[in-house]
Amino acid sequence: MKDFKIGEIIGLLRRTAPFLVFRFLIYIGITLAYVIGAGAGAGVGYGIGMIGDNPAGFSVWGGFIGFGLVGIAVYMVREYLLYMVKAGHIAVLVELMEGKELPGGRGQIDHAQQVVRERFVESSVLFGLDQLIKGILRIFNRTFFTIAALLPVPGMKGLVSFINTVINLSLTYLDEVILAYNIRMRSDNPWASSRTALILYAQNYKAFLKNAFFLAFFIWGLTFLVFLIILAPVAGLVALFPGAAGPLTLIIALVFAWGVKQAVIEPIGMTALMQVFFKVTEGQEPNAEWEQRLENLTGKFGELKQKALAWRGAGEVPVKEAPDPDVRG
Repeated sequence: MKDFKIGEIIGLLRRTAPFLVFRFLIYIGITLAYVIGAGAGAGVGYGIGMIGDNPAGFSVWGGFIGFGLVGIAVYMVREYLLYMVKAGHIAVLVELMEGKELPGGRGQIDHAQQVVRERFVESSVLFGLDQLIKGILRIFNRTFFTIAALLPVPGMKGLVSFINTVINLSLTYLDEVILAYNIRMRSDNPWASSRTALILYAQNYKAFLKNAFFLAFFIWGLTFLVFLIILAPVAGLVALFPGAAGPLTLIIALVFAWGVKQAVIEPIGMTALMQVFFKVTEGQEPNAEWEQRLENLTGKFGELKQKALAWRGAGEVPVKEAPDPDVRG
């Protein structure tokens, strides 16, 4: 049985409509930048190819180069996207879950960014924290997450491996859930509260595995449907590029599907896992045995602890003992 409620999720997202519009404009803008970059590159390549009597070949390579240059630019602004877009949306969702009222329109976005600044000071702190959390989650999930722990399928190794991959892709929002915990706890030390949240997550990992199983097929099925719908229009658009730029069709269609996923579908998965986290960890204390397991599993968890201790001269946050932890079965 899943621990999230789709009806409530849709209601929460509807009340954060200004942020959904903001996300949509940002990610569709990025998608269009890829299209323009690929088209411009194809045009330049076609012109160069005319000199060497191979415009079609140069057009294709020019399109890929233009696409790649836009990709580099997007990579360079990923810190801004996390700080201003994702974290801001998380902030207003957390406040709604706590029953608070939010301003409308542009005021909602300004309010969210103020909340994020109060918690993480500057984008570099949030970005560094997020990267460290992702590293820890990646190692933990690779070690503990397998659908065989939930639904054994003897003699079907390939199918199990595929399902594991899909489920792990649906857990990419977990770092955002950890950030949501930071905001909800109004922590003065984001490194320490993230450490606590990771322990709470680890000691409840089976609940997340169960819910990720439901989310996986919804999120990725919807994304694949978007890809199929967008494929034909993209093929028509790419046909306008100079030369034979047809091989770009698949890539640009994937980018369009990614843009829609980031803008509209991802908030559903993110909000669902926030609901799960707050529900299953309600009233729990971090378990000392799971803390030790995490420290033994990866040095990144120890690095998180050191950053927590160094944050504005903070002292260590103790982790309470809890009897009979549920460890891998």
